[in-house]
Order: sequence, then C-alpha cells, then structure tokens
Amino acid sequence: MRARALLAAAVLLAAGCGDAGGAADANVVTVLAASSLTESFTRLGDAYERDRPGAEVRFSFGGSSGLAQQIVSGAPADVFAAASPATMKTVTDAGRGAGPPAVFARNQLVIAVPKGNPRRITTPAALAGRDVKVALCAAQVPCGSAAATALAAAGVEVTPVTQEQDVKAALAKVKLGEVDAALVYRTDARSAAAEVDAVEFAGSARAVNDYPVVALTDAPNPDGAAAFVAFVRGPAGQQILADAGFQRP
Repeated sequence: MRARALLAAAVLLAAGCGDAGGAADANVVTVLAASSLTESFTRLGDAYERDRPGAEVRFSFGGSSGLAQQIVSGAPADVFAAASPATMKTVTDAGRGAGPPAVFARNQLVIAVPKGNPRRITTPAALAGRDVKVALCAAQVPCGSAAATALAAAGVEVTPVTQEQDVKAALAKVKLGEVDAALVYRTDARSAAAEVDAVEFAGSARAVNDYPVVALTDAPNPDGAAAFVAFVRGPAGQQILADAGFQRP
C-alpha cells in the first residue's frame, strides 16, 4: 500500500503559497482527518479509489484542533473529519463548511495498558495510584476532553506524566513502555492489539465522541469532496468503520 499521509507542514506551506497558477487535479480529494481515523480512513480511501478508477485520496492526519486551525487559516483541503462536534464548530463558525456537518461515527475511551496489564489496572481509580504513570491527551483536543469527562464521572483525579496533542501520541507512550496506561479511543487500542491491551470501563459511556464530517468551502475539488463524504456515510464506508470498532451514529 502506498503512503498516504500528507505532512501538515506541507498543507500549510501550500496555503501560504496560494494558487501557483495551475488548476487543481479533479481526480484528487484532499482530506484532513482526526488521527484516530488513520487506519480506518486509509482503508476507506483504498475502497473509494477502487470504486472510482483514476481517483486519488490524500490524507493529512493529526489532532482535530490543530487541523481545524489549519483550515481556518486557509489550508487547501476538500474534506474535514473531526473527532468531536466542538472541534468541527471551529471550522463551521469560520464559514469553512460547505454545508451542515454530518455525524458518521461514534467512539469511546478505553484504558490502554502494556500487554499482560502488568500493573493490573482495571478501573479509572487505579490511574490515580501514586506510582502509576499515565498519558492523557491535552485538554484542547477531543480525546483529552473525553478523558476529562470520563474521569470526572468516575470521581477520579489523575495527574498525567504527559499530555499529548493527539491520541496516537498518547498510545505511543504505552507502546514504548514510557507509561503504565493511557486513556485512548477503543478503535486505537484495537488497531494496536498486538502491542497493548484494552481495559473497558463503564464510565466511558458518558464520554462518547461523535465524529462529524463536512465538505469544505473553496474546496479545490468540490465534486470529489461531496463524493467522498457520501462514501464515508454510505454502506461501504460505514462497514469499514464498524469493522474498525467505531459505533454507528
């Protein structure tokens, strides 16, 4: 499979350079998407291209809040898929949504721990242990906001040793053995099942994130943007997302 991810810096550079005088490639759809969508959207992009010979989907994955700021600053893109309605609101309030966003999936948190769960962490309360090292997402990104909600619902105060800018970075701390646990999305823990275990907890149901998607105004490829959004929301896209562990909207 060829590499898909566009560097965010490259997207911003393109925004700063403006139109170099050439028309946008009508076969290319540029999608900015939350990092928790990396695996599922990569598969979804492959399926989209198989259904449309000649089409190409290019992704830039990252923290939703950072991507939203790039879009507001004028980064050229066709589609934005966020991990929370609050993050999407940043884009739509700036007039960058070509229409109302549509929720296409839902996700909730688990506690990711190293294989075998050596610290025997089974509840959020265990994350407050004196010697337990925990990674959380930063408060301004959707996984961080969801973690704060879930921990508050459990009546637990956790002092993380690190706060990361997206869920993949928080999960990486567990995979590298730098922390004992991290609050991450169920889908991310599933994608890393060979390296981490996922501990489900009841309070996560109080912090389920809706994932909205929207075609963007001034999209270089508006027809492709509309087609990709329709594919995400259609039967094939929904099945790919369900297979990755996302809940249906």
